[in-house]
Amino acid sequence: MTFLQLIDCKTSRLDEMNRLLDQWVEKTRGKRTATHAVVGADRSDATHVIEIVEFASYEEAMRNSNLPETDRIFREMVALCDELPTFTDLDVVHDAQLYAEQARRFFAAIALPGPLPPLNGLLAENYHDHDPANEQDVLGMDNMLREIGMWRDAFDFAFTVEDQITQEDRVCTRWSWNGVQKGEFLGLSDTGARVSMTGTTVFRFDPDGRIHEGWWQYDRLGLLGQLGALEELER
Repeated sequence: MTFLQLIDCKTSRLDEMNRLLDQWVEKTRGKRTATHAVVGADRSDATHVIEIVEFASYEEAMRNSNLPETDRIFREMVALCDELPTFTDLDVVHDAQLYAEQARRFFAAIALPGPLPPLNGLLAENYHDHDPANEQDVLGMDNMLREIGMWRDAFDFAFTVEDQITQEDRVCTRWSWNGVQKGEFLGLSDTGARVSMTGTTVFRFDPDGRIHEGWWQYDRLGLLGQLGALEELER
């Protein structure tokens, strides 16, 4: 279970504290078990500072606390505080990664059989798509819907989300794709072939949680090979 430690303190020496935390990151490289650390300053009181440190589990947090570097840096941090810091230990009982979930919904929605469902809640009207297979970027939701329709007309397919990484307003998804050709694709007649490929997509989200921009990388050459296009070129 993910574990969070909150360190709440008062300090008028925030710059020094930030440098101290940078030292801890450097000194514990390859040894620390913390996965994420954030320092926040209270907007209404600049001396009120909270550090949030994330660990994969409580046990990993204890391992981290037992590092000699952690103990030394902590003692130096206390010396920078105007008063003794307080600690709050939290087991994470709910973690809603909203943008990542929206990305998953997009991949599921465009693969649904039958008519394409409305994507207004997923795509921004001024969506901007970057696909190296296209000569020009696809601009706007309507044009993106036509792009999606081209794939849906050619294949029955499904995505499997393998991994996701989130950073601020961006989600990177590593996916695998499996389909059966049912119509013409890039001038290739319907073969009924079962095909697959892998790829990665980075989505940038707007403040309303809709996908505003996308960057795609996938094995289109491998897909064309499975459809027999490369054999035609060799003849």
